[in-house]
Amino acid sequence: INAEYGDVVFNLEEEASGGVIHTSKRPRLMKKIGTHNGAFHCDEALACFMLKQTKEFEGAEVVRTRDPAVLDTLDCLVDVGGVYDPKRHRYDHHQKEFSETLDSNHKIKLSSAGLVYKHFGREIIKNILSTDDNTTETIFQTLYTNFIESIDAIDNGISQTQETPKYRISTDLSSRVKQLNPAWNQKNPNVQELFYKAMDLTGGEFLERINYYGKCWLPARQVVEEAVKKRFDHGSNGEIIVLHQFCPWVSHLFEIEEQLSIKGQIKYTLFKDDSGQWRVQCVPLSESGFENRASLPEPWRGTRDEKLSTLAGINDCVFVHASGFIGGNKTFEGVMQMAQTSLKLFHNNCTTNNKSTQNKT
Repeated sequence: INAEYGDVVFNLEEEASGGVIHTSKRPRLMKKIGTHNGAFHCDEALACFMLKQTKEFEGAEVVRTRDPAVLDTLDCLVDVGGVYDPKRHRYDHHQKEFSETLDSNHKIKLSSAGLVYKHFGREIIKNILSTDDNTTETIFQTLYTNFIESIDAIDNGISQTQETPKYRISTDLSSRVKQLNPAWNQKNPNVQELFYKAMDLTGGEFLERINYYGKCWLPARQVVEEAVKKRFDHGSNGEIIVLHQFCPWVSHLFEIEEQLSIKGQIKYTLFKDDSGQWRVQCVPLSESGFENRASLPEPWRGTRDEKLSTLAGINDCVFVHASGFIGGNKTFEGVMQMAQTSLKLFHNNCTTNNKSTQNKT
């Protein structure tokens, strides 16, 4: 018989000794995670959520305080306490001498979210996806780069670029958590309840990302690998690939190019859309940028249907986006012509520009 009282779980065992029931108290104390009180941030909210996804801290209580006497009694501290010591489950990053990063391949200093992820991320991924070690490591690295790292950078005040940003981003996860804090003129707010909302918000997106990378993104690699292997079927230069079905392809393509030492060679990716028509999409210069290795021709941009077909000299054209990053055609033959014509014009322009530069020098 199990009876729970407060934070202590008692085991009641019946022993056959004259019909007398003896109670044997074996307390199983609920683990307690400590973080600071006051205004909360994305990193400690996510850190607390992640810890509660582990075997050791599942069901743990979150205590928010800066009282050293209370903090010393807790099983784990995140973002508070002035100590980084994983053996004692102390995960603060505010110390002057602190410079921990995820590994030698990453340069961003960790926040409490990054620290917890570094020590528990692999376990959490395995718990959720039941993956082997190699798959777990792939997802671990990808999830950090595409989700956790920006949280670390923002919390540590590291700018994304040295240039002055052209616009402000206020819809990122860190900004949305900040907005959950009580307003300055709000009377008697329940900050603990708001912090739990922040944990739910950050944790929900964290779990969505794990499932996306494990169940959607990673299986797409095989599709992209196959397309890259067959790239010479669509031109002697191997600059066009065709996906037999649409899938997330950009990051996979960049990694495959790196492995094959063909970085930058592939210019266009072709795939069928939901309507059964075909698309040609330019390969970007970087995963996060909007510039392309070879944009679709400028005269085509922003035009559609018959006008576009006349301009391009290609039947069944549907559209080319105003920025030139993607276009469409009703048939595979048509979209292949769009890609091949664009490629020819791109190389002609490159040759012309090189000659012009040589003449100037």
